[in-house]
Amino acid sequence: MVQTDYARVVVDTNVLLSAALSPRGAPAELVDYLLAEGRLVFSQATFAELESRIWKPKFDRYLPIERRNHILLELNSSALWVDVPPAISIQSYSRDVKDDAFVHAALAAGVTRLVSGDDDLICLHPLGTLHILTPRAALDEFSRHI
Repeated sequence: MVQTDYARVVVDTNVLLSAALSPRGAPAELVDYLLAEGRLVFSQATFAELESRIWKPKFDRYLPIERRNHILLELNSSALWVDVPPAISIQSYSRDVKDDAFVHAALAAGVTRLVSGDDDLICLHPLGTLHILTPRAALDEFSRHI
């Protein structure tokens, strides 16, 4: 049974790509758990970032095209999709403006967890009721409650 705080989670692109590249690491363990027990939350902007990054040529030797297509299809079909209202999308939070899309998605969905490996997001923790955690910290947190 999924812990309530992890029933719906925004996961940054860097964590999703790390999970795909290293299936035995903490990001993969977390993503596998969330796909089985919870829901990953995406906005159009966060999914577009994943799509643009996963097709970069630097991943060609690590992730075959079929695997990348499978990842995108699986995440797209299992996702909880949110529309980010203008009142949220105009807000700035991160030092890197591109990272704001993940905060916006989390706020629009009303989630309490955003998982990232990006220091520009992690340094915002906590942001009101939104906890911004690394994959390892998220795994440690919910394993304490199981």
